[in-house]
Amino acid sequence: MSTSRPQRPFPPVVVQVKADGALFTRPELRVERVSYPVMTPTAAVGVLESIFWKPEFRWVPVTIEVLRAIRQFTLRRNETHDLPSLVDAVSRGRRINTVDKRDQRSALCLREVEYRIHAQVELAAHADKDEAAYREQFRRRVSRGACYQSPYLGTREFPASFFAPDDQQPIDHSEDLGVMLHRIHHGPPVRFDWFTARLDTGVLHIPPIGIPGTGAVA
Repeated sequence: MSTSRPQRPFPPVVVQVKADGALFTRPELRVERVSYPVMTPTAAVGVLESIFWKPEFRWVPVTIEVLRAIRQFTLRRNETHDLPSLVDAVSRGRRINTVDKRDQRSALCLREVEYRIHAQVELAAHADKDEAAYREQFRRRVSRGACYQSPYLGTREFPASFFAPDDQQPIDHSEDLGVMLHRIHHGPPVRFDWFTARLDTGVLHIPPIGIPGTGAVA
């Protein structure tokens, strides 16, 4: 049974975000952190929910525009090697021992990033307002710089600022990005959707539906 309400077509809402750095970890590289060269859909959802979140709807990213050249740098980070799966952390509430099981790891991060996020609002069946109301609330919060918590790009070491979109053009760069996490279904049970990602002249186009799969996300 569907848990969302049928939608009327609206153009996506848009917000621009930038930061001194970012780390969007590739899940297949477990020992050292290596970032995708662009923001992922789940990271975009994290930014949007930091600005405006209600249980009556969810964010569905449509496109992500890359507005600055892709530059990388290496960072040494303190991390724990006590890493439960997302299923254990969310469904079973297992806590992480960050004091006794600490390691230093290298991370290949992104430097001086800026993105333009386009996303739709998908109403839940129990939503008590129409889509336009939530979209307008989001726009007002962006114009005021209001957020529920400070957004960050991948990890909390990289806090981000957000603002209304401008007319800056995406970078002239195309690249196959491999398999990328599309969506996390928090369940229970916890499930993951994936898709084959490609940056096309500076734009990541996100399909409306991902391919169901399994596997932990680092």
